[in-house]
Amino acid sequence: MRTSKRVKELNKSVDVSRDYTLSEAVTTLRDNSKVKFVESLDCAIRLGVDPRHADQMIRGTVSLPNGTGKDVKVLVIAKEPRSNEALDAGADYAGFEEYLEKLKGGWADVDVVIATPDSMSELGKLGKVLGPKGLMPNPKSGTVTNDVAKAVKEVKAGKIEFRVDKTGIINTSIGKLDFDTDKLVENAQAFINTIIKLRPSTVKGQYVKSLFLSSSMGPGLRISKDEIPVH
Repeated sequence: MRTSKRVKELNKSVDVSRDYTLSEAVTTLRDNSKVKFVESLDCAIRLGVDPRHADQMIRGTVSLPNGTGKDVKVLVIAKEPRSNEALDAGADYAGFEEYLEKLKGGWADVDVVIATPDSMSELGKLGKVLGPKGLMPNPKSGTVTNDVAKAVKEVKAGKIEFRVDKTGIINTSIGKLDFDTDKLVENAQAFINTIIKLRPSTVKGQYVKSLFLSSSMGPGLRISKDEIPVH
């Protein structure tokens, strides 16, 4: 496989063999971003868990203090007056039967789906449609709630959902490279601290195996263990 000119230049200018502080990694990725769009900053954490065990299936939400930098499209499945409350709070779409039909037809031009508990009996029938796309609402992530206005505002402000994959890795976007360095570091710290707090009591030995920051088109930079709280 041929290596592109851009990747060759990256390999020359970025040392991927060393450990970085969070701020060093952010600065290095920004300085070496040569694409014509603003890249996202991604954080990948490899955990010493076995996701096959229910008590080690790490999942949850975190409100990034400085947001994600993304325009998150939100759909709320709810009857009136909840649907109107959702629209007033900033939801892109809100309603009941009309959106259930659109979802059944394959429409899914949204990033997050929020639903009221009384709508889940119908929405739950679309598990095979929404599940693979990561759009099925879940009480644990706060996307099944009667307070739809609060949920919409939190998602729009930078609340993200995460879950460990079958290989023990959690990977999510935590901002855009045009954010100030300190804001991206704060987002990274909020995400990391949330993962640390979710450590299952059944996990023995090292919990956080490794931590990398990368940009959309850039290399992965290993973060020093000194940057990770006691775990």
